Order: sequence, then C-alpha cells, then structure tokens
Amino acid sequence: MIPLTRRAALTLGVAATMALTACSSATTGGSSSSGGGEVVIAGTYPVDSIDPGGPQGGGTGPQMVEQQIFSRLVRTKTDGSVEGDLATSWKSDATARTWTFTLRNGVKFSDGTALKAADVVDSFKRFTDLKGTNAANFPGYTMTAPSDDTVVLTASKPDAAIPRKLAVFFVLPSGVGANDTAFFDKPVGTGPFKLDKFSPNEIVLVPNAQYYGGAPKVTKVTIKKMPELAARLTALRTGEADVVWGIPDDQLSEVQKDSTLNVEIVQSSAVYTMWFNSSTPALKDAAVRRALWEAVDFPTIIKKLYPQTGSLSDSVVSKQTLGYVAQTPVKYDPVAAKAALTAAGFDFGTKLRLQFANAEFQQFNQAVVSDLQKIGVQVDLLQKEQAVFTKDLLSLNWDINFQQLSNPMLDAANTVGRLYPCAAKRNGYCNPALDKLINQAAASTDEQERVKLYGEAEKIIWDDAVGMFPMAVKYAYAWNKRLSGFTPDPNGLPDFSKLQVNS
Repeated sequence: MIPLTRRAALTLGVAATMALTACSSATTGGSSSSGGGEVVIAGTYPVDSIDPGGPQGGGTGPQMVEQQIFSRLVRTKTDGSVEGDLATSWKSDATARTWTFTLRNGVKFSDGTALKAADVVDSFKRFTDLKGTNAANFPGYTMTAPSDDTVVLTASKPDAAIPRKLAVFFVLPSGVGANDTAFFDKPVGTGPFKLDKFSPNEIVLVPNAQYYGGAPKVTKVTIKKMPELAARLTALRTGEADVVWGIPDDQLSEVQKDSTLNVEIVQSSAVYTMWFNSSTPALKDAAVRRALWEAVDFPTIIKKLYPQTGSLSDSVVSKQTLGYVAQTPVKYDPVAAKAALTAAGFDFGTKLRLQFANAEFQQFNQAVVSDLQKIGVQVDLLQKEQAVFTKDLLSLNWDINFQQLSNPMLDAANTVGRLYPCAAKRNGYCNPALDKLINQAAASTDEQERVKLYGEAEKIIWDDAVGMFPMAVKYAYAWNKRLSGFTPDPNGLPDFSKLQVNS
C-alpha cells in the first residue's frame, strides 16, 4: 500500500485539507523586518460557499474562510478551552436551559456599522431556519435581545454544552436573506478580514480596518485551489509556500530535513469514521455490521499508510474531546467475521456501496474494500464530487460512508449528541436507550457526569457498530521560518489574523 494524503478536518459535513503559502519576497512585499506581505493559501478542495448557514457552510474549507470574515459569540482555542469573541462573558441559569451573553462594546462591521444584539439574534434565527449541518445542535432553540449589549439563548432542553456549540455559529448583519447570494458576493462581517474576491479557484481576503482586535499585519491573504499534493509540496520546498498541513507520511522525512522549515505534528480532533447505513436491509443487524468491522485489518493499514500521523482509534471521538471514553478494541479476525456473516444470513451476493469524497482517501478505502473482498463481501467504491457526496450523505444514498470527522467544539455534544440520536436520521440507526443517555449528558452541568454518560453512549455506538472508527488523526504542519504568528490548529482551522511575513 502507498501512503495517502489526508484532509485536515471535517466536520460536519465534510472535512478539508488546505495549505497556507506565501509568495516569494519579490511578490510578497516582505522586505520589511516584520509585517506586510501577501500570504497565499493553496487549497486542496474548492470552497463553494461562505454562507455559514448553508448546506456546505459547516465544512472545514468553508469554515476556515468564514472565521476570517465573520465573528462568533465564543470560539475554541487550540488547547480546547473556550474564549469570548463577540461575547465578553456568559452564564446559564441553574437548569442550563437559559444562557445570557454580554456583548463586547464598540464592535463594528467592516462597513463601519455598529454591531447590535439584534444582529446576533437575526443571525441565529437565520442559522437555525436554514437547517444546515451545524444547526442540528440547536433543535427548537431561540434567541432574544433584552438590550443592545445582551442576548439570551433559550434551549428546548437543558444543554450544558451551549458555549462550545456556539463555536460554529457566525454572526452576520441583520437582514441577510435565506438565499442572499448578493450579500455573500460582498459580505459584511466583524472578523479580521474582508472579502476582496470570490471565484471557484481563488478567494482573496484583505485586512478589516474595523476589526476590534486590530487589523492583521499582512496585506492580503489569497486562497487558491491547488488540489495536487505535488504542487503544494513543490511550492513549500521552493519557498513559494510558507505553510502546508496534511503532509503525508511518505513525504514527512524530506520536509523535516529542510532547515528553512518548522515542522510540527499535532494530535487533531478528527477520527476516521465509516458509518454503516442501518436502514439498508443488508446492514440492519448489528452482528453483520460488527462482522464487517472485524474483517478489516485496520492496524496493518494504519501502520503502513500513517506510521507518524495515524493511530488506532479506541473511541467514537478523539481523546481531546470532552466526553471521550476508551472502548474495547475490535480485533481483526477475518475467519470469525465470515462465520458471523454466514450465521446472520448475510447475502454475499449483495454489493455494498462505499462512498467518499476527495482523492486522497482513495487508497485507504481501497484497502478496506480489499479486506472485505477477501471474505467474499462485494463493495463498489464510489468517489464523489463534494456537492454530490453531501447530498447523498444526507439522503442516505449509500451503504458505507467514509468521512474524516473533526470536532471544532471539542465536545461530544457535537458528534455523539448531534449525529446519533434517532431524530438526526444521519445513518439509519435509532436506539431509544442511546437517546436517553445523550439527553442526560446534555442536561448535566457536572463535567464528570457528562463524560460518564457520553462514555456509556459511545459504548452503545461502538458495540452496535453503528460505524467503524478506525483511526485517530494527527496533522503534520510545516511552515517557513520567515513566517511568524502561525499556530498549528487541531481542527485544521488556523487563524490568519496574527500572521506576519518577516525578512
């Protein structure tokens, strides 16, 4: 098997690897000792939309751009803690159903208009009304503005994870319509950058002079579609690229030898996740799903493909996630797997459809298909364009679905709580006992109890093989030493606002 490049993250929808690059000194204007210059981001995947409430707005690629243009009430830091963005403080009532947020004074949109609580309230209503992937975190939730500097979020049930959940809610000005394409052509936001240009192959950001945290020092950030790994690594080695992440293991040693680069491998929040569609007749039986998991030699696949950037996962969520509890590993045993399938009456004439998006996941999925075929299970491996993949994912038009699921909230409420209840209808699986545990975990304000309850929920998901959860992901970052202010992000969502190009 040949090592495989990998997306920086997902999320809900869907994960994306991007590469941050800066032009050479002849074009960056980086001859000063520190500050100005153009930074170019060479992206593997297109960013088709920057509408945070749209069907693709929750993907890693769009979200990386959205966080540069728009602000949130709160955001997660690289260490997993929560800090204020537009909100300076927040508190809940005793039931964790009513949350009050105090807004930062003096915040302005990029057009100079003052931010008001009504903007936050209208943005939240639009966000939930559009029912994008991340809106599922707020079922029946409402927001009001008792004053211009205060908003109150009322949950339909106790929810102690509200602050972390709001890390994916972006604030727009009041009045943006449901399908307001004109607004997103020239969006107005309170983030560190403004949109200068948007096209299928290039996004250009320029500093927002109105940003409450101070305008970024770089003069321009250009996000270019650059899907070929070879092109990204060549740009890095020649000095055109300042930062690249998602570097495959077979390329890491050469990158690490380059004295002009900093290289860091960080544990991410992402887990390779391969759901089974439990509504498919062939996959309704948990014994069948479990047997299919046993049939794949994930330890060997990971060791060969990802010796530095992958490890065998032992839970539904990453170790950094609040709610993580280790589960009993599923052992590779193809003989037992085939016997279990036969005993369960599995029809070996059935051809299962395994869908994924993005070419760098092809070899991993091919290895999975190869192992399944060894015990007589037939699989069609289907690589789909991102928009088609997302549509088919939500309509359950698949039998096995591969995603690299990251969790920018670093809370199991965003994964276990959002994707696995019966009402989510994300993978054809429904278990009232699981729903009860998820509701109890969401209601508890005691973090230790929340971890315990989510651990029990994860055990049900794991033991019932709602999916296969083979690998915990690490991201390999490399950045040119003349770039300062760059911090590797565990979600593949680096902040560009502190970047400086030094001589």
